[in-house]
Amino acid sequence: VAHQGGGGGGLPRHGLQPGLLLVLPLEQLTKELRPEVEACLKRRDELQEKVDAFYERSKAAGTDCATKEFRPQCKAFLKEIGYLEDDRGPVSISTQFVDPEIALVPAPQLVVPSDNARYVLNAVNARWGSLFDALYGFDIIPSTSIQLGSSGAGFDVATVSGPAPPVSGYNPVRGKAVIEFANGLLDEIAPLATGCWAEVTRLWPQFVGQQQQLVLLLKSGETTSLKTPSLFVGSVGSLGPPSAHSSGAAVAVPVATNVSSPSLPDEGRIFLKHNGLHLVLEIDHEDPIGKSSLSGIKDITMEAALTAILDMEDSVSAVDADDKAKVYTNICGVMRGSLEAPFVKDGKTLDGRAVCLVRNVGHHMFTDMVLCDGRTVPEGFVDCLVTTAAALQDLRGTGNVVNSRLGSVYIVKPKMHGPREIALTSVIFGRAEEFFGLRRDTIKMGIMDEERRTSVNLRECIRAASSRVFFINTGFLDRTGDEIHTCMVAGPVVRKADMKKEPWIKAYEDSNVDIGLHSNFQGRAQIGKGMWAKPDSMLAMLEAKIAEPMAGASTAWVPSPLAAALHSIHYHRVEVPQRQMQLAMRPPASVNLILEPPLLKVKLDAHDIEEELRESAQAILGYVVRWVDLGVGCSKVPDLQNVGLMEDRATLRISSQLLANWLHHGLITEEQIRETFLEMAKVVDQQNIRDRAYRPMASNPDDNIAFQAALKLVLAGKRTPNGYTEYTLHDARRRAKKPSALGSEPPRFAVALAAARRATPRT
Repeated sequence: VAHQGGGGGGLPRHGLQPGLLLVLPLEQLTKELRPEVEACLKRRDELQEKVDAFYERSKAAGTDCATKEFRPQCKAFLKEIGYLEDDRGPVSISTQFVDPEIALVPAPQLVVPSDNARYVLNAVNARWGSLFDALYGFDIIPSTSIQLGSSGAGFDVATVSGPAPPVSGYNPVRGKAVIEFANGLLDEIAPLATGCWAEVTRLWPQFVGQQQQLVLLLKSGETTSLKTPSLFVGSVGSLGPPSAHSSGAAVAVPVATNVSSPSLPDEGRIFLKHNGLHLVLEIDHEDPIGKSSLSGIKDITMEAALTAILDMEDSVSAVDADDKAKVYTNICGVMRGSLEAPFVKDGKTLDGRAVCLVRNVGHHMFTDMVLCDGRTVPEGFVDCLVTTAAALQDLRGTGNVVNSRLGSVYIVKPKMHGPREIALTSVIFGRAEEFFGLRRDTIKMGIMDEERRTSVNLRECIRAASSRVFFINTGFLDRTGDEIHTCMVAGPVVRKADMKKEPWIKAYEDSNVDIGLHSNFQGRAQIGKGMWAKPDSMLAMLEAKIAEPMAGASTAWVPSPLAAALHSIHYHRVEVPQRQMQLAMRPPASVNLILEPPLLKVKLDAHDIEEELRESAQAILGYVVRWVDLGVGCSKVPDLQNVGLMEDRATLRISSQLLANWLHHGLITEEQIRETFLEMAKVVDQQNIRDRAYRPMASNPDDNIAFQAALKLVLAGKRTPNGYTEYTLHDARRRAKKPSALGSEPPRFAVALAAARRATPRT
């Protein structure tokens, strides 16, 4: 990527030879900070060994580790070994120059794999999304029903009578239901002074004194306005009353004999702004959809994903230099500004792009795409340097577009365990700033609260990055995987479906919000919640995901641009800053509940065990086979009921760790696991039968790399550091790729590093 220089999608030119651009700071980082990275990883293993030994001793003494009476003893032990660190009291972050899309406006956050250029393009442009497309294309509008007598943004469903609606092309029955939903939503968030949006036949701007207001004509011939006139912020196009176009002065509108069919063409956009988010009413009475709407509204463009995370980690399959070059090229392309799609309002540009955040890999990942003294280097070092270098044009104002208007680089750092590792990340960012000549704290840190030791020490983690942190997020999927691994020896854990009912998870979610609010996050940084994992079940998302802003989150993750458009509705229904002020008054969540492991209290019957084994085995195989054989890091994997579920390494970590836990405690045997995996391989093969690139597993499982990797994730799950799946997946993917792709020649960075060291005077 560095050698591509200013051409293509590579790094911009900065006055250095391409081979030296990243090599010199990388060598310095590696020599200075690799020992600290290794010490942190060693500390993780030592603490887990002590926790395992503690549970073994307790069980040998006859203690039931699942009882509440055992919790004080367990907490005291965690304090004794330094797992639970001293709380040094309140902390207030001092992060500066955080863009308002992050600090001030609650909104959805889209997460996409950065190795897929099309997904990256969609994510950057997901700031604006069509509400009508999102409603029409998903299960929010029932496909076998029509909607009658709806009030508000919902439906009263009646059975279709007469001919069935068409199954292809535009379905006017669904279209009518979409318009009804949209009118109900507008009544909810932008109510009229009199009447309702379903009665509106025309809209136009009109000056009242020096203020421009929105005038609406109802089918009764009466004119009305918004109940809150300040929601209207502008318009473009040919919009005016039926009798004449407004020229700036107030126009008297006579009562027309046919006001539902205005005499003049009516086309344009009305811009509303509510809770910091824009809604654009797209009006065209001549459009086929606009004709079916009394008001002529053919669509509502929702301001949706204000921020997008371009993910280098859990949702990508990048195992060598070629894979990482693809990732880095896409990141550089975004920062160079080739993906711009602006909106224009009254001659002023509405920001068309989401603000991009980049998720680097965790401290535990090392790579041979770069060698220093013949050894692999921490992959996160390379990620940080490339991300920062890619943003230099943005920071200097020489790029085609702007990502951060306040001059910041946003890096989300995952899988950090405790304050020491957060402090290490802050030092890495500081060294990158020094090399590139950036203002201190230019590189902002997003803290993924997804490891148990971070959750129980979150305030101290924030303190370690108090001038950089712009984001804390409850990554509950990885957090569940780490919870299972931490209490691996304590006893068998509950089923996956029951995990969210356990006390620890609610306390964990609440604690993240409580600590964020009491650390001065409001108006400075994001408090985030996790991903919706059913990308086709948008009705369920619309019903359930409002719980996240109600819980105090200023953002939450969505899997697609259309999901972002729908999730944005929740931020109109909930005024998050006000809700956060309410929540700040409650007693903080107890760390004692967070430390309560999700152990079974009642013995499972054979049917429940078999059902969980089959479901988990099918999910593991369905994801791993595409990761290993096709290099797909994030997949929509059909479950046993053929419901598509979004799977990534975090969901894989849960499934593999749960089965490893049950295997360790004798709920299942290795023989059962092997038999079930073979049975589920046949199911997964059948589910992928239409994919020509797919390699079947069941016909030759002993020699199938993906099948054996899936088995290993479970059978070796107890011994795998922190239960991470990356090690097994990377090894399998590298073996599955052609030998020519695995570095038959030395990595380019290794050659450049050797040349740079020879050419650089030593001091």
